[in-house]
Amino acid sequence: MASESTPLLHEGDQHGSSLPEVAHTTRSTFARRLNAKHAFVLITTIVIGSGVFSSPGPVDANVPSPGVALLVWLLGGFLAWTGALTMAELGTAIPGEGGIQPYLSHIYGEVWGFLAGWSWIVATMPATLAILSIVFVESVYSAFGWDSARDGLAQKGWSVLVLVIVTIANSISTKTSTRLGDFFVVIKFSTIFLLILSGLTVLGVFVAQHGRDLGGGDWYKKRWFAARDSVLPDGRLVDWSEVGAWELLGFFSTALYASLWSFSGWDKANYVAAELRNPSKQLPLSVNTAIPTIILCYLAANTVYYILLPWNVVSVTDAAAVTAISHFLGQGPAFFATILICLVIAGSALGNSFVAGRMTVAAANKRWLPGFLGSVGEIGRWKVSSGAVDAENSDEDEGAASEAANEAMDKGEAPINALVLNTLLSSLYILLGNMRILLTLNGLSEYSFFFLTVTGAIILRFREPDLHRPIKPPLVVPVLFALISGFVVVRGALFAPVQAAVLVGVWAVGFVWWAVRVHGIERLRSE
Repeated sequence: MASESTPLLHEGDQHGSSLPEVAHTTRSTFARRLNAKHAFVLITTIVIGSGVFSSPGPVDANVPSPGVALLVWLLGGFLAWTGALTMAELGTAIPGEGGIQPYLSHIYGEVWGFLAGWSWIVATMPATLAILSIVFVESVYSAFGWDSARDGLAQKGWSVLVLVIVTIANSISTKTSTRLGDFFVVIKFSTIFLLILSGLTVLGVFVAQHGRDLGGGDWYKKRWFAARDSVLPDGRLVDWSEVGAWELLGFFSTALYASLWSFSGWDKANYVAAELRNPSKQLPLSVNTAIPTIILCYLAANTVYYILLPWNVVSVTDAAAVTAISHFLGQGPAFFATILICLVIAGSALGNSFVAGRMTVAAANKRWLPGFLGSVGEIGRWKVSSGAVDAENSDEDEGAASEAANEAMDKGEAPINALVLNTLLSSLYILLGNMRILLTLNGLSEYSFFFLTVTGAIILRFREPDLHRPIKPPLVVPVLFALISGFVVVRGALFAPVQAAVLVGVWAVGFVWWAVRVHGIERLRSE
């Protein structure tokens, strides 16, 4: 049976967009007032975020040519598309909309739902926040022309400071976080529009003035699919003529993880189903229009990077948008672009911190984590507001404690203890890793469970053929996602054994925690 408790992975996105709260089993169902246009806007808002400004470098460094890099972006979008349709099937068929935790619990058993939530809280979300903080600082360094590689320790310190500021902002008030989210959405789309306009300007001048180039020059001098030596951030060159097929697939997997980071949030498409007037028709329509639109935006933005910059610059930067604008317009306008992009990144970090806090509270209220992490409006045991909720010392049952915490957060109280935990974990990732290492860790963490979830959807087609499925894409859709994502996870893990080992360690600790705490508590209750 599906779990009837509140799913952990039920709000927010990888890019910081605030989502309207959707119905779950412990709260009232929202009125069905949205149409396909509303869903289209919401999905594009969720998915488009900071990744398109920061991931081009990691993608380019791991492929032989710009043309192949664009194909990687296309494949990332294809995976997002097939995955979103499959998640829509599960989200409308299994109670507990809004996350893979109830789907995994329904298909494989509750321990798998727990491990998904554990992995998101301990690995995926902290890695996400660490990446965003690093990219924020990297963008500032790029705008001023500073060498971040020579200033590694200081850069990490600044990244931790950015993370702390975001945590403080989320600790002030939940309402403040959601209001800021609306502002960051406008900034996000404005920045992408200005970036694409810059590329169109270069093309227009080139045509109108008979070959005058305002960009990087390589875009019209070199062949887009011709292999060239890639420059890595540490200065090493990759001679693609000497790279074997198996190793090439490893590079390719790493590039795809960087691309998938930018498409993160596609799994949230089914969240709008609870408020659509006719979800069986409107949700597929919105997914089948929003995801292709996003793919086109990403392809256009990445094409602009290759137009504005010399190609040997793209692979070494972790702030492609700022670097491109600096090269095109000079340092002055680049400062303005940096402000816009940093606002987008800050919005993403704010939203992800917001989500991570709520996920931690939900886990604590399910007795999956220590109870004080489910408290709201408290620092440790010290109540900082009259609306504070102490989950651990509450006499309420699990569902009532979760409801009380949700109501307190809806009224503006912040889950400070949970936010502090997320900040400490994220700071650890910042200090021990870098953006590109964390991108692979994040991708492995997410897509391991996405693979399990979509594979489970295929299993359910045969195990429960009579399950009511308002949305049922052709079987080839989840099969393609499972085949590609499964291969990418396995090859990516072999190519990045350190990140894979860290993730396996996280899962092992989680399983032990489940056996000792969660399973032990359930056994005591039954006695």
